[in-house]
Amino acid sequence: MTAETELEGQIGEWRGYMLRRKGVDQTDVDELEDHLRGRIADLAETGLREDEAFLIAVKRMGSVDELSREFAREHSDRLWKQLVLTGDPDAPADTAKRRELLIMLGCAALAAVGIKLPLMFGAGFDGDASFYARNAGLFALAPLILYFGLRRGVSPRTTAVLAGLLVLGAVGANVYRLDGDSQSIVLSAIHLPLALWLVVGLAYAGGEWRSGQRRMDFIRFTGEWFIYFVLIAMGGGVLTGFTAGVFTAIGLDPETFISEWLIPCGAVAAVVVAAWLVEAKQSVIENMAPVLTRVFTPLFALTLAAVLVAIAVTTNAIDVERDMLILFDLLLVVVLGLVLYSISARDHAARTGLFDWMQLALVVSALLIDILVLVAITGRITEWGFTPNKSAALGENLILFVNLAWTAWLYVSIIRGRKRFSVLERWQTDYLPVYAAWAWAVVLVFPPLFAFA
Repeated sequence: MTAETELEGQIGEWRGYMLRRKGVDQTDVDELEDHLRGRIADLAETGLREDEAFLIAVKRMGSVDELSREFAREHSDRLWKQLVLTGDPDAPADTAKRRELLIMLGCAALAAVGIKLPLMFGAGFDGDASFYARNAGLFALAPLILYFGLRRGVSPRTTAVLAGLLVLGAVGANVYRLDGDSQSIVLSAIHLPLALWLVVGLAYAGGEWRSGQRRMDFIRFTGEWFIYFVLIAMGGGVLTGFTAGVFTAIGLDPETFISEWLIPCGAVAAVVVAAWLVEAKQSVIENMAPVLTRVFTPLFALTLAAVLVAIAVTTNAIDVERDMLILFDLLLVVVLGLVLYSISARDHAARTGLFDWMQLALVVSALLIDILVLVAITGRITEWGFTPNKSAALGENLILFVNLAWTAWLYVSIIRGRKRFSVLERWQTDYLPVYAAWAWAVVLVFPPLFAFA
C-alpha cells in the first residue's frame, strides 16, 4: 500500500466518523476535508510523513464535538430551517418530512376526536369519571402506537401484535364490573398506561423488540418525549389562562369549553405531537435528558440521603398509604431513569470518575429506601391481610428491589474495573419485559383475583 493510498484510507475513515455526528452534514464535512487536506499539505512541507501530518492535522482541528457545535453556530440559518421544516419542497428529505408531519397531524386529530367519542354514547367527564380513568391510557397511547406503526412501516405480523395488545388493554379496562370505590379501578388507571407504553416501545422499535439497542433507543426516546410533553403542557397552561381571560372579558363562561374540550383534547394530542418533535429534532438539537441527568443526580442523591438520615433520627416508619406508595415508587423509577440516561450518554470506554461514585450512592440510597418500604408493606399485610393496593405495591417494590440491587452490584463491579458499562446498559434493557408483565398482570388478573374489590 502506497503512502498516498494509506492517507486516503485514513481520510475516508475520518469522513465516515464525522458524518455520524449530529449538527454536521455532508457539505460541512466537504469543507472540513478541504481544511484538513490543506493542513496536511502544510505539515508535509515541513518534512513530516503524510500519516504523521494527518494525525497532527486532525488533532489541531479540535475535537469532533467542538466542530459540530461550531458548524451549528455558523450555519444557524440552516438550523432554523430544519427546526421549522422548511426547505426545497421537491427534495426527497423534505417530502419525507411532510409525510411525517401529515401522519402526526392525522394521529393527533384522531386522539382529540377519540377522547370525545364516548359523549355520543352518553359518557361525560363528570358522570363517568371512572370510565375515563380506566381508559385514559387507551385514549392517549393508541394514537401514538398508530403513529409509530405508520412511521416505521411495521410488518403485518407486528401490526397484528400491536392491535391484539390494544384490544387486550381495552378488554382488561372495561370487561370487569367494578364499583365506583373499587381499588381495581385506580390500579387499572395506573398500570394500563405503563403496559401500553411498552406497547408503544414495540411500535417504536418497528417490531425489533429483541434488540437491546432498539430498547435503549426507546428508553432515550422516553426521556426526551417526557421533556417535550412537559414543555407543551406548560405552553398549554399559558394558552388556557389566555383563553379563560379572553372569554371572561366578553362575558362568556369558559369553564365548560376548557374542562371538556381544550384540556382533554389538547392533552391527548400533545402525546403524539411530543413524539413527533423528538423524532423530527433528534438530529438537529442536543438531547436534553442526559444533560438534566447531570444536574439532578447530585440533587436526588442528597435528597435520598437526607430522607434516610431523617428516618434514622426520628425512627418514624414510612407511611404505606396508597398515595405515599405511589410517590416512593415514582422516586425509585426516577432514580433508575437517572442511571439509564447517564449510561446512554457516556463513552463506555471512558474511565470511571466522581460522577459514577455519585450515581452508585444514589442507587444504594434508593435501594435502602425500597427495603424500608418493603418492610412497611410486609408489616401491614401481616397485620391486615392482602388487598389489591398492598399486593400491587409489594410486587412493584420487589421488582424495583431486584433491579436496584443488581444495578448497585454492577456499578461496584464497573468502578472496580471488573465489568464494562455495556453490561449495566444491557441489564436495564433486558429487564423492561418484567415491568410490562407485572403491569399487564395487575390490569388483567388482579380484579378477579381479589373479587373485584
